[in-house]
Amino acid sequence: MNLLRLFFPQKDPNYIKQAYNIPDKIDWDIQLNRQGLVATSKSLPGLVTNANNPEELLEMMNDAVLEYFNVSKFESDYVFDTLNLVGQGTVRLKQAEEQKQYA
Repeated sequence: MNLLRLFFPQKDPNYIKQAYNIPDKIDWDIQLNRQGLVATSKSLPGLVTNANNPEELLEMMNDAVLEYFNVSKFESDYVFDTLNLVGQGTVRLKQAEEQKQYA
């Protein structure tokens, strides 16, 4: 747990989605290139992020979505705790597994 969360606990992701009109589901186009994984969303124009591995990509996707909808870091670190990669499996956000209590 980081120092920020000691003073400002993570709010319930469902509350954040509702308060900021974040869709419950976002379809991503994920591509692999020399720099790693690149994710874009057709439903949210301009939303692009990248990472070196699927676990990091889920964190970066959350960060991109929170920035896109102007959610303060004081309120939330994530809104999606799972990334389903069709034909490859599921990635879970470690941070969400550790943190079951919300403010």
